[in-house]
Amino acid sequence: MITKIKNKVNTKEKKQLLSNFFSLSVLQIFTYILPLITLPYLVRVLGTEKFGLVMFAQAFIIFFNIFVDFGFNLSATKDISVHRDNKQKITEIFSAVMTIKFILIIISLVILSLIIFTFDKFSKDAGLYYLTFLWVVGQALFPIWYFQGMEKMKYITIINITSRVLFTLLVFIVIQKQSDYIYVPLVNGLGFIIGALFSLRIIHKNFNQSFIFCDISTLKHYFFESAQFFWSRLSLTLYTSANAFILGIFTNNTMVGYYSIAEKLYQAMQQVYQPIVQALYPYVAKHKNIPLFKKIFTLSVLVNILGIILLFFIGQYIFDLLFTEAIGEESLHVFHILLIAAIVVVPSILLGYPFLAALGYAKYANMSVIYGSIFHLLGLGMLILLKQVSIYNVALLVIATEVLVFSIRLYWVKRKALWQKQ
Repeated sequence: MITKIKNKVNTKEKKQLLSNFFSLSVLQIFTYILPLITLPYLVRVLGTEKFGLVMFAQAFIIFFNIFVDFGFNLSATKDISVHRDNKQKITEIFSAVMTIKFILIIISLVILSLIIFTFDKFSKDAGLYYLTFLWVVGQALFPIWYFQGMEKMKYITIINITSRVLFTLLVFIVIQKQSDYIYVPLVNGLGFIIGALFSLRIIHKNFNQSFIFCDISTLKHYFFESAQFFWSRLSLTLYTSANAFILGIFTNNTMVGYYSIAEKLYQAMQQVYQPIVQALYPYVAKHKNIPLFKKIFTLSVLVNILGIILLFFIGQYIFDLLFTEAIGEESLHVFHILLIAAIVVVPSILLGYPFLAALGYAKYANMSVIYGSIFHLLGLGMLILLKQVSIYNVALLVIATEVLVFSIRLYWVKRKALWQKQ
């Protein structure tokens, strides 16, 4: 009798995992297919130089995005997942996180203003940076961590798809000439903010979630609890978005445009696996089902390798189809270099938060990223000192950094004998 009950529970849990994975997969398709549709259009209409400027602004603003998130997309997801049956605790978590995020938005806006009005490189395009900051506001208000922790991904899917379809349509309607580059972050930011407001309404109405004012000690608790995740996310950003930022400082916006085109496609490859990561993280944290994780890990790695081989051979056709010959040639070379990095990126991502962190070893997942970012920053520093900053050298540095991060995570998985656990 007990065995039957356990089997029913396990079946229900796996169905929930599959449901979440399906919802997140649909979302991921829209999240990255739609931007890939607009990518060649924006490059053609804006030109490589203005497109590169928009990408440079995004690379700059993403640091504020990481600061405002402060790792809550990981720490709060786990807290919600563990305490989901405790309504009082859930309310405390929700209220504390939203309050901290609001405070961090204000601090970020002040810092952004100081930078804009201090440095000429930023002040001459002040409007672009302020409009790009709308993305930070939208991301901060969107409680994706709440839905992930509750394992109710369908709400995220519906809201995100609606807002992203709207954004895609507006790009083709609003962006008609080169001078319209200023509207790209406006359309993008408004899409995020509208989606965030709808998600908060759903949380209030469907989950009967209320907001309370938390005392200072409670805010400090959740703030410092999430600090290790923040440093990890910041470190990750330093060796991803920092590339376009450094290229924008030491080369020009055209080079940023070339690199960003290849990077967008490279990131789209990685994001294909994000539904697996997002669905597994709360599931493994709660149920510790390592055998199931190992099966999913093995299948994902095999699919990734086959996908990389295919993209290496058809990459030329994709770039010829989407871009002009000059743009396609430069970006394709960078893309081929980044494909090598993709070999280790996917297993590295899977060994990180949905495995090490979910099993209580978050510090090792975070440590790998922190060490990786230090290595990457030192590498960028060497390129700057030697005056060798180029789109190709930066891409080669990405390979070395990703190999280091993967090696550290693999070491700790073996050291703690996690792969042998049942």
